[in-house]
Amino acid sequence: MINVPKLTQYQHRIETVLHHHLPDDTLAPSLLHHAMRYSALSGGKRVRPLLVYATGECFKVDKTSLDAPAAAIEFIHAYSLIHDDLPSMDDDHLRRGKATAHIAFDEATAILSGDALQTLAFQVLSTPLQTISTKNQLKIINLLAKTAGSLGMVGGQVIDLSSTGQKLTEKQLENMHLHKTGALIRASVMMGAYCAEDLSMAQEQALERYAHCIGLAFQVRDDILDIESDTETLGKQQGADIAANKATYPAILGMEAAQEKARLLYESAYDALSCFGNEADLLRKIADFIVTRKQ
Repeated sequence: MINVPKLTQYQHRIETVLHHHLPDDTLAPSLLHHAMRYSALSGGKRVRPLLVYATGECFKVDKTSLDAPAAAIEFIHAYSLIHDDLPSMDDDHLRRGKATAHIAFDEATAILSGDALQTLAFQVLSTPLQTISTKNQLKIINLLAKTAGSLGMVGGQVIDLSSTGQKLTEKQLENMHLHKTGALIRASVMMGAYCAEDLSMAQEQALERYAHCIGLAFQVRDDILDIESDTETLGKQQGADIAANKATYPAILGMEAAQEKARLLYESAYDALSCFGNEADLLRKIADFIVTRKQ
């Protein structure tokens, strides 16, 4: 949990929202629904839904308007983790301190549960929302579709797989993570922003910059933790990136320079929010968490 009362409230809220939208595992096909719930409700920091809520707060958007985008982005994230962990991808056996989906069930069920979570995201997001204009709702759906596809998250995973064992430049590594990790974090921020009817161009550009910086900072911190932390704390196998011979920021820059990069990205994220007042404090708190987290 993030030790900020308002963010903790939102973490509890998204759990309730996810429970509501996920099919009950007593419904047929029960094994598929059980697998979907296993992965989507397995804990985690819920950073992406929190970004949706925190951005919405900047514009005083009603919480109920933010529930669908927050759930959709988490369902897409959960599906991506299931598929990333598959034997044909990263072949991981531990995620959030639990057996990965293909270990807990079987590979076919894991794949199908990921597929079902992806489609559930768009089912939730396309259900008519009374408090968001149709124009903005379509904008949000379009953004998530682009973000999750070949020009975003999936494309980033392809770059990641094809880059294993290769020596990347810092620019190449950044490009990979802007697609794989950064794209979904950016979408989380912008989906929250597009729930508002009074978003100015200056505010949109500021939030784009903030999202860019925290998306990269998140990955830099991940790479650092893969070296400095331990399996129990991380909830996944420590040292997995090194074992898989993957390019990381500490490997390319050195640990000290990687830590400095995370700090500079953090400062840039704060600077990006300078056009906002106290209404953006939750976004600032999330930036704090991203660069100081232990898992």
